[in-house]
Amino acid sequence: MAETLLAPAAPQTARLPLLDVLRGAAILGTLMTNVWIFTAPGSEWGVFQGSMKVPDPIADPSAAHLAESVFRFLADGKFLALLTVLFGVGLAIQFDSAARRGDPWPGRYPRRAAFLFVEGTVHFALVFAWDVLMGYAVTALLVAWLLARSEKVRKGAMWTAAGLHLALMSLATLDALSRPAGAPRSPDPATVELYATGGYPAQVAFRLEHFPALRIEPVVSFGLLVFLFLLGVRLHRAGAFTPTAEGHRIRTRMAGWGLGLGLPLNAATTLGGSDFYLLGRYGAAPVLALGYIGLIGLSLDRRWIPAPVSLALGSVGRTALSCYVAQNLLCMLLCYGIGLGLAERLGGSGPWWVMGLWAGVSLTLAAGSWLWLRRFGHGPLEAVQRKVLSSGR
Repeated sequence: MAETLLAPAAPQTARLPLLDVLRGAAILGTLMTNVWIFTAPGSEWGVFQGSMKVPDPIADPSAAHLAESVFRFLADGKFLALLTVLFGVGLAIQFDSAARRGDPWPGRYPRRAAFLFVEGTVHFALVFAWDVLMGYAVTALLVAWLLARSEKVRKGAMWTAAGLHLALMSLATLDALSRPAGAPRSPDPATVELYATGGYPAQVAFRLEHFPALRIEPVVSFGLLVFLFLLGVRLHRAGAFTPTAEGHRIRTRMAGWGLGLGLPLNAATTLGGSDFYLLGRYGAAPVLALGYIGLIGLSLDRRWIPAPVSLALGSVGRTALSCYVAQNLLCMLLCYGIGLGLAERLGGSGPWWVMGLWAGVSLTLAAGSWLWLRRFGHGPLEAVQRKVLSSGR
């Protein structure tokens, strides 16, 4: 499908507003998935123990179950894939900037990746175990090296990574299907207690103690990360995010292909049950993510998105790193026992408060980022990053 979307490379120099809106949507969209982790019994560890199970709206078609199912269906894996594509776009933009300046590549980029890895490690230990930044930092080093290689090498790496990843997800799905159904799992009471009433140092120690298991996602999905990074590079070079006729054409095809294939594929893996979870989140979801890119792009082209909404999303997108960390910090303080303890207080009361929590945090981030950018040119963490990376030049 990507072959039909991409035109010959066309370097871009101007800032592309669509990218800011897409980044904002991706940041708030990842929270649509992560908010269920923060509010589930056992939180971060409960993911392994069945506390993230989606209700069956067919067996019980209540309004609450229908709303939760649709909410999670639209989000799970899709915005993570979207964010990953955009990270590849950002890497391509930095490569182009270095080329225009005549700087060697990757040059100082490994320092940027190292900063991201350290920031992700701190974020993992102190705030949220399912951090994406560490995986992005490692992937970025490989893709940065590939950017200095030939198009043939990049294309081979891109499709090899995709093939290996799909083979791994297919084998994992076949293994799950071959296993006899076991007894329903429930969260470990000690872990539930840790996040409900335990102290902050104990939670940090728990994350560090279970580092290998809690860092398994970027390892399992590394092939997908490489593919999506390189796909982002190709989309950028094809002009998919530019306000041009060619960009509009690519976005139209992305919306058609991504939604046309992605919706039925994701519906099939969702209806297949938990055995198809990996194939759905890491296989079908990225296809729909491309549809989201096209749909959001077309909506901006045709002014279907109200100006205040695009301004809010763009503000979050311009402060993406700060908003990503801030949303997880807010949810930690609101949901865990070290803060308001909403997860224990409201647990079992239905999904409405969880979706309301997502909406409240999202509005807070949108308003906060807009107010911040009225006075400052960069988000707080973005400013720290720029200062650290500019030192020693």
